[in-house]
Amino acid sequence: MRILTGIQPSGKLHLGNYFGAMKPAIELGSKGDAFIFIAQYHALTTVHDAAALRQATLDVALDFLACGLDPERICLFRQGDVPEVHELAWFLSVVTPMGLLERCHSYKDKLARGIPASHGLFAYPVLMAADILAYTSDVVPVGRDQKQHVEVTRDIAAKFNQTFGEEVFRLPEPMISESVAVIPGLDGQKMSKSYNNTLELFAPIKELKAKIMRIATDSTPLEDPKNPDTCRVFALYSLFATDEERAAMRANYLGGNYGYGTAKKALLEIYERTFEPFRRRREELLGNLDYVEQVLRRGGEKARAEAVKTLDRARRAAGIV
Repeated sequence: MRILTGIQPSGKLHLGNYFGAMKPAIELGSKGDAFIFIAQYHALTTVHDAAALRQATLDVALDFLACGLDPERICLFRQGDVPEVHELAWFLSVVTPMGLLERCHSYKDKLARGIPASHGLFAYPVLMAADILAYTSDVVPVGRDQKQHVEVTRDIAAKFNQTFGEEVFRLPEPMISESVAVIPGLDGQKMSKSYNNTLELFAPIKELKAKIMRIATDSTPLEDPKNPDTCRVFALYSLFATDEERAAMRANYLGGNYGYGTAKKALLEIYERTFEPFRRRREELLGNLDYVEQVLRRGGEKARAEAVKTLDRARRAAGIV
């Protein structure tokens, strides 16, 4: 089974990225032939600083490797190392109905957040379809809010196959994890760089502590019982905790005489404990960037070999010699 997922290098990765995308992606190596790409061209719809994009791309690679990605089991690569994807995107674009793109939620959402309209933003789903189809992916892990991207990819692939009379593209299926809920941000909204409510994975401990201690809570008195199910401190703690630790924290909330300040300190402690070995590994990788580059180049070569075969099939079907 071929599995593909990607992540944009559009800023520092945060806790929402880790639990919502990175950790599940790193676990894919045990489920099939996994490909993970760093989506540089997608990031260009919002990032227009070359130095920032280069640094963010390196940071994504460092973060994945530091958090446990095994490059012997998972193909990690840069989107920019597979130029065939862009020619493939053109083949797909000539059969993609305008109405299909106009119905895409992501375009409307980004416009609503004040991102200027552009062709790249509008045609984003076509490039995403090319990324998915280039490597003959069977399944694509996505959040429930991103399921439409895979559905659009299936529609475009089916349209191409029908138009040119050949089964060039395999139709992928979405892989939706029911175990990963929306990760709450510091303000209660979904954790997102767009909302400036994130906890960065490898931020300095002092910075993390300041942010965690500022998490808004209700005004329940110290001595009264508190509802863990409506508290974002408890929700974030639960992401890290074992079943026993989660049950103990819940009992503290319900028992009273347990303050939110104490809960926040427990969150910071379990955060530090979990990421401390990842921090050490990241420091080691920073001292060996040649190895990181080697991983990405080797991954790009493997991914490109697959994309060349897919593009060749599309060219022949369309009559491009």
